[in-house]
Amino acid sequence: MNVPPRPLRIAAHAELVSLAVLLANVATAHLRPVSSLMGPAHGCAYLFVVIATWRLGRATTAVRAVAVVPGIGGLLALRLLGRRPGPAPAPQGGRYHPL
Repeated sequence: MNVPPRPLRIAAHAELVSLAVLLANVATAHLRPVSSLMGPAHGCAYLFVVIATWRLGRATTAVRAVAVVPGIGGLLALRLLGRRPGPAPAPQGGRYHPL
C-alpha cells in the first residue's frame, strides 16, 4: 500500500481543522484573536499541502489538481495517494490469448 508522507497527513488535517474553526468563529462570536491566529495557520497548512503534494514523485495530475481545493483538498489528495492500483481486468469470453 502506498502510504503518504506523515507531514502531508498532518498538514491536511490541520488545514481542515483550521478552516472549521475559522468558519465557526465567523458564524458565532467572530472574535478577532481567533481569526488572527487561525487565518495564518490555515494559510500555511494550505500552502504546505499544495507544495508537498506537487513535490511527490508519484502524484498524478488528478492528485495535484485535487490538492489545490481549499479545505478538503489535502484529504482528498491523501485518499487518492493511498489507493492501491486495482487488479487487471479479467478477459471476457473464454480464454485469453496474448498477441
